[in-house]
Amino acid sequence: MSSGKVYLIPTVLHEEGLETIPAYILDAVKDCQAFFVENEKTARRFLKKIWREMVIDDYQWFAIHKAEQEVKQQFIQILQSGKNIGIISEAGCPGIADPGQVLVQAAQQANIIVKPLVGPSSILLALMASGMNGQCFQFHGYLPIDSLERKKKLKELEADSQKRDCTQIFIETPYRNNPIIKEVIETCKEETHFCIAVDITAPSETIRTQTIKNWKQQVPDFHKRLAIFLIHA
Repeated sequence: MSSGKVYLIPTVLHEEGLETIPAYILDAVKDCQAFFVENEKTARRFLKKIWREMVIDDYQWFAIHKAEQEVKQQFIQILQSGKNIGIISEAGCPGIADPGQVLVQAAQQANIIVKPLVGPSSILLALMASGMNGQCFQFHGYLPIDSLERKKKLKELEADSQKRDCTQIFIETPYRNNPIIKEVIETCKEETHFCIAVDITAPSETIRTQTIKNWKQQVPDFHKRLAIFLIHA
């Protein structure tokens, strides 16, 4: 018996962004017998939106979490039984700033076919719209929680950006957006460019790049909105 395949199924960044999901994603979903997902509730809701007739209980469901050893064993066993698996992140593309990467690594080690599918990535969409260097960029995930450590890290990122002409990208928990925006504006040099991308693919989307000097003139309020940040010195 041949092994199953792994489909990396992108999901929406925002509930109102269903048009960002290519039509061929549905074909992949219909070819799966099991799903490993970051959040089962939102994954089920997403799949029902793109395939209304889907019978949720006909499929096996597993929560990824941090992909503990038990989850990885179940994952490989299902694939070796010949079933296809879909991996779904909480938002955007699986394996990118996402615990699904550990399962993909396990699939690669077991010589399983992995099929990445096109869909929205907040990292790439923000970079595309920022006007910053797309030839050299780094994604850092979350910066340190401690304010002093975060400011230190921001200075390091700015210095590295200037040295290598590299765009630095990072995210934050929505309720901490305003404090980190304030710290970036206070910490970085006035000529450094700072992009704030909020609610990407939603009707309320706003993506704006300005120098720190210009941001100081009117500090935005993006409290509790989905945001991603980019700096380029």
